[in-house]
Amino acid sequence: MSVSALSLTRFLGGISGFLQLASLLGLLLLFFKAVQFYLRRQWLLKAFQQFPSPPSHWLFGHKFQKDQELQQTVSWAEKFPSAFPRWFWGSRARIVIYDPDYMKVILGRSDPKAPGTYRFLAPWIGYGLLLLNEQTWFQHRRMLTPAFHYDILKPYVGIVADSVRVMLDKWGKHIDQDSPLEIFQHISLMTLDSIMKCAFSYQGSVQLDRNSQSYIKVIGDMNNLFFDRVRNAFHQNDIIYSLSSDGRSFRRACKLAHEHTGDKVIRQRKAQLQDEEELEKVRRKRRLDFLDILLFAKMENGSSLSDKDLRAEVDTFMFEGHDTTASGISWIFYALATHPEHQQKCREEVQSLLGDGASITWDHLDQMPYTTMCIKEALRLYPPVPVVVRELKTPVTFPDGRSLPKGIPVILSFYGLHHNAKVWPNPEVYDPFRFAPDSTRHSHSFLPFSGGARNCIGKQSAMNELKVAVALTLLRFELLPDPTRIPFLIPQLVLKSENGIHLRLRKLPNPGVKSRL
Repeated sequence: MSVSALSLTRFLGGISGFLQLASLLGLLLLFFKAVQFYLRRQWLLKAFQQFPSPPSHWLFGHKFQKDQELQQTVSWAEKFPSAFPRWFWGSRARIVIYDPDYMKVILGRSDPKAPGTYRFLAPWIGYGLLLLNEQTWFQHRRMLTPAFHYDILKPYVGIVADSVRVMLDKWGKHIDQDSPLEIFQHISLMTLDSIMKCAFSYQGSVQLDRNSQSYIKVIGDMNNLFFDRVRNAFHQNDIIYSLSSDGRSFRRACKLAHEHTGDKVIRQRKAQLQDEEELEKVRRKRRLDFLDILLFAKMENGSSLSDKDLRAEVDTFMFEGHDTTASGISWIFYALATHPEHQQKCREEVQSLLGDGASITWDHLDQMPYTTMCIKEALRLYPPVPVVVRELKTPVTFPDGRSLPKGIPVILSFYGLHHNAKVWPNPEVYDPFRFAPDSTRHSHSFLPFSGGARNCIGKQSAMNELKVAVALTLLRFELLPDPTRIPFLIPQLVLKSENGIHLRLRKLPNPGVKSRL
């Protein structure tokens, strides 16, 4: 045999040996994964044995239609008291809770956000207040709390009112009488306008800026991409997801979002603070904005936030401060449109307080009790954040004696809680009197802003914005539903409608003049 033939034989033999070794390693890896899958599933089955649930497929879990997921949760909540296991696929499952006593137990603990879900948000909003846990979260929360003191929030009322009026002026100019309008996009631009001016002292008109409209679209796209990734078994792996079309789309969307928010805003403000004269001007400002407070904040060791931490907090605040509020306002308008008798009572209350609405102040916000009741009832039916997910860092035992081990992911379904017939009689009925001053309810039966130590830091600011938007809108327009387009609720990061939220708007004859409903 020639030397070249011998070399080829040896080479092919080496390739064959390598392929055999690779096949063996592949089989061993597959066997290891199968054992891991089996043991994890058996552990979960044992952990959930006290919590019955509907039958599920051993591999594909419980199947939900995207636009029926919330309704299915409510339906199962009627059959299974307090909680049930939700199987997604194979060995991936979570326990869904919707009982106020269960909520009180979990929200009274310091369990972290479930990393298996929330880490998907990190490329977008970074590790700010939403994603941080334990001591680092506590330090950031304490640093940010001064940004939500009522002395800081008071001037925001006038700024928000101006942003609402810009939106209403656009509505007045561009709609025909009784014509339908998809309101979420408009309201989202308005809340973005408000937060840019309140939190970052932005000088300009976000609602008339095409770049802002593209930012709103990007946020919507990222919501959809996040929702799809959480439910896709193959996209849990970062490498596989990064190579997918969805992964590439998510990266592009993150880049566009960062260009609009953190990077540019932070650079400009930090450049200002390098100049001693500008720094002194900022210190003498009557009102420090959110970014000022972040830049001046100090950790316990005296250090300032890094650029990475600054951007994470800015991006987190931008998303949470505008998208959740936009969801809340949109669903409140929808609730009032579908219940005209309550809408009219709110309008009369606002008219008696504000007249033509030329001025609305901080003091006015506590003087509209009926409107506040209607807002809260809408938030009960349509909680802006429908669920959050925690992971138990220690075992837990609930008041009924049932328990769960460490490591179980827990879905706190605020939507399920607010629609729980054992907590709220006739839960699908819109009844603002549930929130009358003399009404009584469980401390954890109404959680539109979550609860416990990790409740929404901006809940007071959000409620103020909801009241301003409702009051000024009802003075200008009568809200009517569009019967041809009923919203299909979908649970994303915030509660949205798959087909938008469409209303018909009827101009009132003059601001402050009662409509004829």
